[in-house]
Amino acid sequence: MKSHKHPTHKHPTRLALYLAATVLSLLALPATGQDNYPSKPITIVVPYPPGGSNDVFARSMAKELADVFKQPVIVDNRAGASGSTGTAMVARAPADGYTLVAVSSSMTTHAATQPKLPFDPVKDFTPVALLAQGPFIVAVTNTFPAKTPTELIAAIRQRPGAYNYGSSGTGSVNQFGTELLKAQAAPLFITHIPYRGMGPAVTDLIGGQVQMIMASGPSLLPMVRAGRVRAVGITSLKPSAIAPDLVPMSSAVPGYEYALWWGVLAPAGTPGPVVAKLNAAINQVLSKPAIQTQFLNEGAQATAMSPTQFAALIASDIARWKQLARQQNIVAE
Repeated sequence: MKSHKHPTHKHPTRLALYLAATVLSLLALPATGQDNYPSKPITIVVPYPPGGSNDVFARSMAKELADVFKQPVIVDNRAGASGSTGTAMVARAPADGYTLVAVSSSMTTHAATQPKLPFDPVKDFTPVALLAQGPFIVAVTNTFPAKTPTELIAAIRQRPGAYNYGSSGTGSVNQFGTELLKAQAAPLFITHIPYRGMGPAVTDLIGGQVQMIMASGPSLLPMVRAGRVRAVGITSLKPSAIAPDLVPMSSAVPGYEYALWWGVLAPAGTPGPVVAKLNAAINQVLSKPAIQTQFLNEGAQATAMSPTQFAALIASDIARWKQLARQQNIVAE
C-alpha cells in the first residue's frame, strides 16, 4: 500500500495563506497610520488660563507646527487645580499623537509636594520635546542693603530671620528656587510668605512687605526697569542672555543654579515614530531666529532636546525636588 503525505507538509493551505496575509496586513496598519501622521488636526492643551508663559509658547509652536505639518494645530486652555485639570485630561486621551499638553517645570515641584495628583507625571506621559529653559531674576526692595549676590547673602546672614521672601504659593517654583538657595548657602534664614500668584507678591515687594523675590524675567524686569525694585542677581550658573548685565547667584553660592523649563508631553503609549516626528518638527521650529527672539522676550531660551533627554530631565527634577522638600520642609497647602 502506498503511503500518502499530507499536502500541507509541502504546500500551505489557502487558509494558512489567508491567515498569514491578514496578520501581515494588521501588523502593517499602525506603521501606515504613523507614516501618515498627522492626518487630522492636533490639539495642544494648555492647563492654565490664556496669557501665561505656557500659553504664549504653545501658541507660538501651534502656528509654526501647522505650517510644518499642513494640518491645523489648536490650542485648548483647560485651566484648573494649578494645572492638574488639563494635564490629567491629556493623560486619559488616546495615545495617538493628536492630543498633547504644554507643561512647565512646576509639574515636577507639584509632584514633589502633592502625592495625590490625578496623574502620574512619569508613568502617564510620553515626553515629546523640551521647548525652552529660563532662569529666575532675584530682586529686592529699593531700600534693601544689597546690590550684588554677595551683598545679598551677607545681609541676610547679618540679620537671621529679619527678612521675608515672597512666592506665588506654597510648593511653587519660586519657593523651590529660594529654598534651594537657602540649602546651598546654609546657614541662611529668610522667612517664606506665600501668595496666590506672582502679581500680589510683586506688589508687596514694591511696598516692602517682603524684601526679596525670585521670579521669571517677565514678572520682575518691567518693575526693575521702572525703578520700583532692584535686581541683584540671576539664577543661571553663568551670565544669561535673559539679562546679560546681572551677576549669577553662583558668584556668591558656588554651584547654585535654578532654571524653569517648558515642554510638550503626549499620553503614555504614544507610538515612537509619532513622537520622533513631533520632536523633529518642534526642534525645527525652535531653530528659527524669530521664535528664539520671541522666547527670549518671555524670559526663556529656546532649547532642543531628544525625547529621551527630556524624560531624564523630568525624572531627575522630581527626585531632586522630593529630596529638597524633605530637607526644607516644603509641604503643599
